[in-house]
Amino acid sequence: MDALPFTWRHLRVLTGSGIGWALDAMDVGLISFIIAALAVQWQLQPSETAWIASIGFLGMAIGATLGGLLADRFGRRQIFALTLLVYGIATGASALVTGLAALLVFRFLVGLGLGAELPVASTYVSEFAPARIRGRVIVILEAFWAVGWTAAAIIGFLVIPASDDGWRWAFAIGAVPAAYALAVRWGLPESPRWLARRGRHDDAERVVRSFEDAAHRVRPVSARRPERASFEGRTTEDADVGAGGGVSGLWRGEFRARTASLWIVWFCVNFSYYGAFIWIPSILVSQGYDLVRSFGFTLVITLAQLPGYAVAAWLVEVWGRRATLSVFLVGSAASALVFGTADSVAMIIGAGMALSFFNLGAWGALYAVTPEMYPTSLRATGAGWAAGIGRIASIIAPLTVPPLLAGGGAPLLFIVFGAFFAVAAIAAWGLADRRGKSLDDR
Repeated sequence: MDALPFTWRHLRVLTGSGIGWALDAMDVGLISFIIAALAVQWQLQPSETAWIASIGFLGMAIGATLGGLLADRFGRRQIFALTLLVYGIATGASALVTGLAALLVFRFLVGLGLGAELPVASTYVSEFAPARIRGRVIVILEAFWAVGWTAAAIIGFLVIPASDDGWRWAFAIGAVPAAYALAVRWGLPESPRWLARRGRHDDAERVVRSFEDAAHRVRPVSARRPERASFEGRTTEDADVGAGGGVSGLWRGEFRARTASLWIVWFCVNFSYYGAFIWIPSILVSQGYDLVRSFGFTLVITLAQLPGYAVAAWLVEVWGRRATLSVFLVGSAASALVFGTADSVAMIIGAGMALSFFNLGAWGALYAVTPEMYPTSLRATGAGWAAGIGRIASIIAPLTVPPLLAGGGAPLLFIVFGAFFAVAAIAAWGLADRRGKSLDDR
């Protein structure tokens, strides 16, 4: 798989997973606009609106950790489809609620599915991508997030302010993933690395052969299905030592420092990203801009995500994962400080676009490096637990915004976000950089 060129079958895996990723982003993005609308319509207090955001992230924390474990046990494709189905149905049901309590229940269920999907999808795609462009492919996968968030901004700008039931229509649109889940389940192949690891060599061989056929490559029969696969000079049997073991395996020997650094980065980036971007529409409203103008600003800011991903996709294969991640996190910290002191429309949009550019480029690099930290037996578990730890920060961040705004306004709030970005930039240097290397198939 590492020696193959990028073919239409790789593109199908990438776009099939990416569309699911975009639909996830649309759901997360929509809630930031819906919160701003419901705060006015239902006359909610800041603590109540904070819980609408945080309860979803509680579900995401649980979903991410469980999703990774289940994907390592039952396969990437099945769990990917199941997560889409769960959160799509729960999002559609959210359109029917009449009170805060019911909305919180459904937002928790949405979080379960959403939290599990993202680390599973990145693991899944990384196991198909050729080694020389694997990082770039994963950043492109993450770039589908910008597509979904832009769709959310458009819906927020055009649909939600149009009527009192605009937020209900927004939730209804978010139910699309439930139908898409069926296409994912039957239309995409299972990871051959996972199949081989589970002893299903014939199934793995069929998947690999389909990619070879697409590339018009034919291996000699003698090169197919080796009895003892080798990884960097070690046989599979030897390499099994120290690998596996579920969550405890993440803290063994060579993985200990990687796991600690990865969890710090995920926690800090989640705290600043969700603290800022979930609340930007509401912060702008609190500064005197009406809903339509606030949502319009947010739409423009969101569009800067796309060039951020494009630059990160190029740099991860030029500079490597660690350097790209760290530089984009430093840029995020500087942009957050400027945004917090912005006092004009031009500064708000300019600093917001810079924050969007650097922060989402950092996300692309982070998703590229995360699956590479672990062998196949631990890959989804490691990615899922890193995401789960990050979701803890996602729960805390929206709850801290109201008191920080009350205590020091937007300047204090974005100083805190900038500090978290800076800590993440330092921790990124504790990660392994596997640019151009094969994945660890233990």
